[in-house]
Amino acid sequence: MAAPSHHYQSSLEGVIDFSAAQPLFANAQERTQAVGRFRRIVNYFEAAEQPAPRYSGCDKYNRPALIRLTFEYARSQESQDKFLKAFFQSLALGMLDDNDGIDLSDDRVVADFGSLLFGFADYLITNFFLPLRAATNKTPQPSPVYHAAVLQAQTQEEQQRVQDFMGTPERLSVLRRNCLIRDRHRCIITRTFDDAEIGARWKQQQPPRDDDGNLFDSDDRFEDLEVAHILPHALTKSENSELDEPRRSAIAILNMFDNGVMHLIEGVDIHRPRNALTLTLNMHRRFGNFNIFFEPVANAAPHTYRICTFLPWIANQFPITRTLFTHPSIDPPSERLLTLHSAIGHILHLSAAGDYIEHILRDMEDLKVAREDGKTQLGVLVSLALRMRG
Repeated sequence: MAAPSHHYQSSLEGVIDFSAAQPLFANAQERTQAVGRFRRIVNYFEAAEQPAPRYSGCDKYNRPALIRLTFEYARSQESQDKFLKAFFQSLALGMLDDNDGIDLSDDRVVADFGSLLFGFADYLITNFFLPLRAATNKTPQPSPVYHAAVLQAQTQEEQQRVQDFMGTPERLSVLRRNCLIRDRHRCIITRTFDDAEIGARWKQQQPPRDDDGNLFDSDDRFEDLEVAHILPHALTKSENSELDEPRRSAIAILNMFDNGVMHLIEGVDIHRPRNALTLTLNMHRRFGNFNIFFEPVANAAPHTYRICTFLPWIANQFPITRTLFTHPSIDPPSERLLTLHSAIGHILHLSAAGDYIEHILRDMEDLKVAREDGKTQLGVLVSLALRMRG
């Protein structure tokens, strides 16, 4: 069999078409055939991969597993079909013809398709998972400002119109204030009360009470609380600038992963309360690293979640079941966005890509680009730096 018609590219622009299209398959039988072909190819390469060590600063991840898991965790059949189209286009293969001479017992064929398959996984890491992981726990933390209080004096419709004119720092101030009000000044995981708020109430009333009118007792804990975006604000365009190429790539992959989700976070919508949680600093970092995730609880009260962790050293503290607080004029955290965050966390954990990314970010933070073994992550680090610029 001839080699694939194109070689691995650092960018797969022109190979992957993320645009909307007609249904890919004429019937369920065609789709079943394509999914079966996808699994045979990916499973072959995944079986040959050595499992990557966990929590050891590993510099590799299971590329075929990342591809398989991204397909399996795609939110809908339409999203999975988009992913199949991108996968087969990247390998220059038809989705339905399973008799075109692909011989995985031929070392040359395996090398050719392995290179393209691994390149597709690296594309997803470099253009989506790595910048997403790097940006998620970097929500700025402006203090509430006077104009936030003024905004609350407006009607809900007027508040919406005013926020559309605000710059990012002001929106973040309003977002933080709204989340604190909605979540009753408590971390939604630990129920820790906001330290600044208890200080203000201590001066105003004795004894102070919480948002439900209850007196604080010896079991209450107090810490500085933060607003955490579920999907990072770095995904959207910078203030007064167009959406640049790296962000376009990330949004396109996100929308392929969960078809239509980009409409929930377009423009100023990234700073809506539905895309934010109130958390302590530690919980913010763990959530931002995709090490804590939320699972909706079936047949329970609305907005009830089972909160879990991938970290073994805090596993005794989880799972926790929480029914989130609600507010009549402030949206609750979006179940769809929390489910998407959970899916990304599972992909990173099960493929060891989370540890691989952590290894790169640690290199970047410590400026250890050239390691003692002579290897380097310079290309990936430079690529990430370009994506995170601005």
